[in-house]
Amino acid sequence: MAPHLLMADGLIAQDCQIQFGNLLLGEHTPFVGERLTGWDDLPDVDVANVAMPGQHGAWPGQILAGTRVLQWDFSILPEDPEAFPAILNHLRAATALGQEERELVVQLAGARRMMRGRVTRRSLPADRQYTKGEPSGSIVWECSDPRRYSVTEIRARVGLPESEPGLDWGGGLEWALDWGPAGSTGSVNATNAGDAPAHPIVEFRGPVVRPSLVQTGSGLVLEYDITLAERDTLTVDCAAGTVVLNGSASRLHTATRVSKPEQAFTVEPGSTPMAFRADMAAYDPRASVTVRWRHAYW
Repeated sequence: MAPHLLMADGLIAQDCQIQFGNLLLGEHTPFVGERLTGWDDLPDVDVANVAMPGQHGAWPGQILAGTRVLQWDFSILPEDPEAFPAILNHLRAATALGQEERELVVQLAGARRMMRGRVTRRSLPADRQYTKGEPSGSIVWECSDPRRYSVTEIRARVGLPESEPGLDWGGGLEWALDWGPAGSTGSVNATNAGDAPAHPIVEFRGPVVRPSLVQTGSGLVLEYDITLAERDTLTVDCAAGTVVLNGSASRLHTATRVSKPEQAFTVEPGSTPMAFRADMAAYDPRASVTVRWRHAYW
């Protein structure tokens, strides 16, 4: 089934703008940017190479990216000097310390990307420029997930495969042959246009028994030994590694022996075909799976 797109709302209208929560920074705002570091850099990585004994080199190990740290240097240049206290209060409130990560959206060179991060440092020295109402400073964000994502979320929904009616042999074979209407194949093709793996969110909806989603190319499987009623939704967050029934009750323990760890189930760059399957003895055409993901970039 073809996916449809969900576009996140945003304040950004052009290049060289940054949105953090409800704060818009950069071009055509009082906050004039001078430099953003860490955005197009690769994040720090942990390379698990193992040195070879008695010879040169090492056995290549897994490479895992760490957090991404961004620093934005700026100046405040209000059009109306009397607006400076209000502008400063807005900046302070929007960049206060907080435990939860918030959406951070940056548009540069025509590409708009989104991350989630927290402010870990805000520098605004009280020098002469400050007392004139035109201070310079910097903001530092740390993003626990170093990948950058498309602002657009892609969502694809499909039902279980339907059996084909085939030929009616009663009364003998007649021409022309009527093979009946084509049924659903239960297939989803997830396309990641980025260069980094993306973790999807998978939502199984009943009525269905023992739902599963299979990556037909790699053989990776998510399968759960659970019966979902018509109003039930089993949500699998592959990034967090959680399996939740109806938004509250963990059902991680229902994963079957063939099911892979949720965090290993990724949408790799390119095309990833998937198939929705279940116990067909309890087939119900109302059952469905929805897969949600974003293009991911290093």
